[in-house]
Amino acid sequence: MNFDEKIERRGTHSVKWDMMEHNYGVSPDDGIPMWVADMDFHPPECVQKAVQNLSEHGIYGYYGDDTTYKESIKWWMKNRHNWELDTEWIFSTHGLVNGAAVCIETFSEPGDRVILFTPVYHSFFKVIKAANRKILECPLVNNKGRYEFDFPSYDNLMTGKEKIVILCSPHNPGGRVWKEQELKEVADFAQRHDLILISDEIHHDIVYPGANHVPMTSVGENIYDRLVMMTATTKTFNIAGAHTGNVIIPDEKLREEFKLKMAALGISPNSFGLFMAKAAYSPEGAVWVDNLIKYLDGNRQIFDNAISKIPGLDTMKLEGTYLAWVDFSKTGMEQQEFIDRVQKTAKIAASQGWTFGENGSSFLRFNFATTTENIKIAVERLGNAFSDLQ
Repeated sequence: MNFDEKIERRGTHSVKWDMMEHNYGVSPDDGIPMWVADMDFHPPECVQKAVQNLSEHGIYGYYGDDTTYKESIKWWMKNRHNWELDTEWIFSTHGLVNGAAVCIETFSEPGDRVILFTPVYHSFFKVIKAANRKILECPLVNNKGRYEFDFPSYDNLMTGKEKIVILCSPHNPGGRVWKEQELKEVADFAQRHDLILISDEIHHDIVYPGANHVPMTSVGENIYDRLVMMTATTKTFNIAGAHTGNVIIPDEKLREEFKLKMAALGISPNSFGLFMAKAAYSPEGAVWVDNLIKYLDGNRQIFDNAISKIPGLDTMKLEGTYLAWVDFSKTGMEQQEFIDRVQKTAKIAASQGWTFGENGSSFLRFNFATTTENIKIAVERLGNAFSDLQ
């Protein structure tokens, strides 16, 4: 595995590279895409081999008998997350945005409210609004560069119209890996207000030394009657284009409701995604992930160290994910000015913070899952773009 390898992605229908000029005005000729959450690395050889075997066989029919596929998910969760699950709990959706959308359709009605702890992954806003549900933002507290919950204030926001709460664990974009006590407080909040709790744990494999991801199921079986777990291979192994996600539901009643909605929407899995996921959830895939985390941790340290030297810029201490959350509020600049400096001067496409919720407007999110060479170029450009502050 060579994470330093330069892979030409321009002109390959890559959203990350080929859409950044349209979305951010940054040319792929000399720009650096640090926005959408995919990586500039090849997936492990076992995944490549699975696709190659499909190609050599030359038949691309419907996928049948998913026993070994589901067993691979069970194996991964047990060995990587100490989580015992039953294969009957697993549904396959077209990625976890689709999984969240099906949950919203299943467990709420038009006009109901869905709770988000903001700032949070922007696609949640899109699917909630498109489903004609209302969003209730419960703002996370920024305590000296570390997000925390404030449940007493959230309790005061409840009206009885809330049906679902979505948790991002680890947190995107803040990079928090929630502690077990914090997860218990989330579960208590969901029980207190009779909410379905969707725990999006898509980033759970990318956790850095000093942090430990705790699956929401570890809080206790007493929340199984309202819990939906969401995981995937896609972020971990850089196969987002496979659009394959795991929706894992321990409770039989909730499973039956979800199953009926899946049938009503005609959702069935993409066979390519299942072959790739099964190959990824393997001992070879685990070795690859361990090496990936070491490489990403090096990029994280280079990025954080450089940002800390630019007056007015603060990056949150990242415990998980490969997404740095940088606060520009101390620059004294208006939002458009610091965005222009990043996009037009530094020629970097970064996700704009306001899309993650009302309290994200002073931030930009930077994806550092690229070559270390690109990271070094990016931080040099950022330093130059804000050199007048130094």
